[in-house]
Amino acid sequence: MIFPLPQQRRPSLFPDHEPVIQGQALLPEARQPGARVPRFGDAVVWDFNGVVKRPANVSACDWQVRFSLELKDPYWNLLAREFLMLTCNQRHPEVLKSGVLFDGSADPRTLNQIASRLRTVARWARKKGLSAYPDRWTVDDLRQRITDMAAAGSSPKTIVGHVSVFKNLAAAEPVLSLPWPAGDPWPGQSSRRAAEVPSSKDLSTPTVPPATWFPLVRAAWAYIHDFAPDVLRADRRLRELKEAARPSILGIDERLVEWLADPENRVPVHAAILEDQAPQVQWKLLALFLGCTPEASTAISGRSKPATMHRRTLIMDAVAEGRITTHVLTGELRQVTRPDGSTGPWHPGISPRTLFDAKTALRDAAFTLVVGLSMMRDSEIHEILRAPVVEHYSTPAIASTKIKGTADRPGKHWWIAEPLVEALAVAEAVSLHPERVFAPVHANKAQDGTVDGPQMLAAFVKYVNANRAWTGLDEIPTTYIRPHMFRRTMSMLTDQFPGSEIATGIQLKHLATRALANATTRSYAASDAQWAKYLGDALDNVKFRKIKDLYERHTAGEEIGFGPGAERVKDAFDQINATVKARNGDARTADTLLRTTRIHIRFGMLNNCTADHTNPVGAVCLENAIIPEGHTGPLDERCRPDRCANSMIGPEHLPIYDSHQRKQLQLINNPSTPACRRDLAERELDITRNVLKMAGEPQ
Repeated sequence: MIFPLPQQRRPSLFPDHEPVIQGQALLPEARQPGARVPRFGDAVVWDFNGVVKRPANVSACDWQVRFSLELKDPYWNLLAREFLMLTCNQRHPEVLKSGVLFDGSADPRTLNQIASRLRTVARWARKKGLSAYPDRWTVDDLRQRITDMAAAGSSPKTIVGHVSVFKNLAAAEPVLSLPWPAGDPWPGQSSRRAAEVPSSKDLSTPTVPPATWFPLVRAAWAYIHDFAPDVLRADRRLRELKEAARPSILGIDERLVEWLADPENRVPVHAAILEDQAPQVQWKLLALFLGCTPEASTAISGRSKPATMHRRTLIMDAVAEGRITTHVLTGELRQVTRPDGSTGPWHPGISPRTLFDAKTALRDAAFTLVVGLSMMRDSEIHEILRAPVVEHYSTPAIASTKIKGTADRPGKHWWIAEPLVEALAVAEAVSLHPERVFAPVHANKAQDGTVDGPQMLAAFVKYVNANRAWTGLDEIPTTYIRPHMFRRTMSMLTDQFPGSEIATGIQLKHLATRALANATTRSYAASDAQWAKYLGDALDNVKFRKIKDLYERHTAGEEIGFGPGAERVKDAFDQINATVKARNGDARTADTLLRTTRIHIRFGMLNNCTADHTNPVGAVCLENAIIPEGHTGPLDERCRPDRCANSMIGPEHLPIYDSHQRKQLQLINNPSTPACRRDLAERELDITRNVLKMAGEPQ
């Protein structure tokens, strides 16, 4: 029983026995008789574990609200509990009757943040010499608190959070049983405006720098595709040995003699740290190969008894003969080329001790690939369950759960490529969780089954860099990286392809109702300064390779295109070829001339545009067109391949036009085709025939 405080103006709106969570679906175990559901009267901790569904990337301790430190004080304790109850029970009958309305969330993490802000304001008041309780504070004191936070360098997000708490407490003040300064400290202002945080449509999420992105993704793929089979083979072998092991050492002498008699058997030793270091026998692993549990390894390594000394001598004699290996669990490992140019196994030797680290690296590598290439949020990746790859609209996809911004946890699908299928299979193989794919790989009673996304990324970078001398992988710069940065980066990269905005919106789950990507999607896909130069160089390199391929085909006598644009390109190639021959040059001379000659080609799906971007003379797409401000070059959406003097129809385009011609003929010859649709098909047919006529194709 909690006794009333002297400062209480009225009894609390909620009785002590009232459940904290109302109006939400409880877990089945929480609905059982006698289940411990947090009550308003619980003054020490509100534990929501086993009560409401906890996201997979949230630890058990974060699913509790502890009234500790300053909140142990009876005044602050009751004030905090009342305010949290109002926050997570907006539709409570008594709350609705009181007319108190403010934004809130029943997420225990949000309640934790509110409790933390109340602790810090109580601590601040004590340091400033104010009253211990807010019954004597004023709204000026609350404004001063925000001013002090800004002066101390608190982040804008933190300041906005404190302002929101103060504004909501002002709204709740009429129904609180304990005094709080009356009146909104910032009437008529939003929390962001009151905190003087400027609003911006630009996304604050940065991209992963290119210098980090590429070596990180390549390393993750190397561990999944190249190294994972060795690690999983070692894991299976160790599991088999442990299942067959017995604690008894009965008959161990006979087994040891028989084992040593086979010349194929080698004594497992630890990978030497120094070249001149004497081999160190892995006694526990050797005991497993002899059919004993690791705890019985003293029977072959001890020095106290004649029998154990004899066994040890036999083993050490084998070591002296060179019958040793660091790869007893795996056999031959995958060979790699190292930074010094030498070739050898990618790992010095996978032992039971290093196997845990290797399995952890595989899990982290799989997480890196999924977060880097799928556009999934960190919370959505952690919710991936076993057997997650399904077929969605005839395309492989990950089935998972959307957490952010939803209360009913809807199921969603994210389309993926084949490497992610392989990565998820590896992550599932090393996971010990009965349901989830990304989970701890080592049994530990202290763990609650959660893993941290940022920690997995940082740990993988550290592991890769520490083992570069063996794996031969590139060094990964240890920059600041977080899961949401990969989502932003992949969105930006995807947007470089024409027509990808809608697809990006679907994958990000930001698709607007009008079937176009909304402002958030455009922010995710916006260009980034760090990537601008790289993407420009990369596109230029791809374009040059295509131009070089056209040049080589033209000089070999092959047809490279049709139309007026193609003729100009052929003339330029002929001039280059003549110059190369006049100089008695080789392929390098041709490459140099190709790079320096102004050859303008924009490669497209239906044709190639040869217009000069700075002076697009003869471009039909610009006739009677309203050119957007700042735009240079042709307008792709108004392209007329059959009429433009810059059009180049390549051999690869002809099958598309041939198919389109047959489709239009089917529509025209179909009696059920409406007249307006037939007219459109006839116009399309004229365009298609003009293109095919340009290429000399039969009509």
